Amino acid sequence: MHNLGHTRSSNRRDHLLLTPDTFIRTPLPGLSGGLAIVHVAPQAGAAFTQMTVEFEPKGTLTQGPTQRLIYVLEGELTLDEPGKTEPHTLVAGGYAYFPTDYPHTLTAVTKARVAVIDKPFLPLDPADQEALEVPYPWFLIGREPEIPATALNGDEDLQVRALLPDSISFDFACNTMTYAPGASLNQVEVHYMEHGLLMLEGGGIYRLGDSWYPTSSGDFIWMAPYCPQWFGAIGKKPAKYLIYKDFNRHTLV
Repeated sequence: MHNLGHTRSSNRRDHLLLTPDTFIRTPLPGLSGGLAIVHVAPQAGAAFTQMTVEFEPKGTLTQGPTQRLIYVLEGELTLDEPGKTEPHTLVAGGYAYFPTDYPHTLTAVTKARVAVIDKPFLPLDPADQEALEVPYPWFLIGREPEIPATALNGDEDLQVRALLPDSISFDFACNTMTYAPGASLNQVEVHYMEHGLLMLEGGGIYRLGDSWYPTSSGDFIWMAPYCPQWFGAIGKKPAKYLIYKDFNRHTLV
């Protein structure tokens, strides 16, 4: 028997913790030579989908139904986009953002793992669009290690790197957060935004709602709006995660 049914995974009203021992892999339209682990989706109450796609060499992923952000966790891939004769090369820490209906093909050169976030785009009100030089988000590609880090609330032990521009044209944000050993958030956060979080390195303790969970690299967490949340890093190595939140839109849209 498999540990008599024991797991750290938990599904509550306002949060979800998924640990690698409970991951289920599935095929998806637009994905060949690989499988997807769908961590959270609208079926769970989320307004977005976040998954990890595992590729075999030469596996491909094509344009999805919504805007998309990808973040390479492991391996090497190429990215083809319109108007480019040479593909981009992406390795661990590389990422790209695609607006809705932006054609693209991601091809694995080696075995690879990629975090994928898909979210229906919420356009701004026409009056707000007129006030912006660029009212819609644009394609971009980058490397997370090359982004300047910012201390969260002035705490040098908490370093944030923003993958998307600081522009209201984008309706979500995606960052990495790195905690020095023993560092923690300075408050329990409760807010209207929801989160998708993938632990990249290290581990610690996460408060979600009224529960406290040990977390480690590879775990996924979904936090519903207004879920009380707090994290503290434990161990001798830094803890790091990739975190999504909906952003820049009125709550009544």
